[in-house]
Amino acid sequence: MTFAMIEPREGVTLAAPFPWFGGKRKVAPQVWAALGDVGNYCEPFAGSLAVLLGRPTTPRTETVNDIDAFLANFWRALQHEPDAVAKYADWPVNETDLTARHIWLVQHRDERLARLHGNPDYYDAQVAGWWVWGLCQWIGSGWCSGNGPWSSEDGQLVHLGNPGQGVNRQLVHLGNPGQGVNRQREHLGGASGAMPGVLRKKQDLYAYMRALSARLRKVRVCCGDWQRVVTDGALSYGNTVGVFLDPPYDTDVRGHDIYNSDDEHGHVSAAVREWCLENGDNPHYRIVLAGYEGEHVMPDTWRVYAYKGNAAYQNADANGANQENRHKERLWFSLHCLRPGSQSQTPLPGVDGGAVMR
Repeated sequence: MTFAMIEPREGVTLAAPFPWFGGKRKVAPQVWAALGDVGNYCEPFAGSLAVLLGRPTTPRTETVNDIDAFLANFWRALQHEPDAVAKYADWPVNETDLTARHIWLVQHRDERLARLHGNPDYYDAQVAGWWVWGLCQWIGSGWCSGNGPWSSEDGQLVHLGNPGQGVNRQLVHLGNPGQGVNRQREHLGGASGAMPGVLRKKQDLYAYMRALSARLRKVRVCCGDWQRVVTDGALSYGNTVGVFLDPPYDTDVRGHDIYNSDDEHGHVSAAVREWCLENGDNPHYRIVLAGYEGEHVMPDTWRVYAYKGNAAYQNADANGANQENRHKERLWFSLHCLRPGSQSQTPLPGVDGGAVMR
């Protein structure tokens, strides 16, 4: 994983300091070309914030949301205390520490992050730093999901296996699966610890976290259901409102358990599509929907953009559906999104004086 820079400069965008399955950094320019310099921007499924961080114009009103408390906490903590997050993330690759911190994060998640939902200013820098440190070492899905056989009791590593599974004296057999985390070898791809290789010095890590913090200074970071941030009231500010929707893809067309807070039945993808269909003709909204080919059937008024996604970093299905799906990535643009490069633009009255392609 590479970064564009350490200190922000005009015209240069930032990137998240961790890998993220399904990130849209590759197509951020296409999204912003369709949205334009909107007065109000909303990203209900924040993830790695690849699109927000790729904004080519000066930020205005911006709201992001994610139901994953670890993820929302990281962005909030980074926004308010980048040095504290960097301090906890600044640790060498260590498999034993990875297991111990993974268990601690899962065991203390509820008590440490419960206030995220009710207090928009709450965050936990230690949880944020340890979470991103581990995520950068983890390969594949399952980080902090709480679905695995290993846990800790009285300071000792224990295996919550099936009855009859053999353990040694240090691994107490409890016969209670599904309440811990998975033990896994650390990711050895980075040359300088958990953070990506471009951050070779401690000062680079702190400088980059500060740069991200500066970019996020006025962004409203919400944690909860996506529908809370796309109500008429939430989107009432600004004559032009850009909404980028990148929900978990329908599980019929992709793998399961990819995200910490995953959608087991594909209900979210369908609900997002319905919201788009209900709001796609609103002259103040410019909506971009992400998904796979065939996942969404949109009206003819919506344009579609096809592209090839990045290769999955999970190699278990390297020749299967996950790799084939790379060629099915699509973006759908609502009626009032801009059409870059066209010679037949007609202004839409009352929309920040902008131009909308017909």
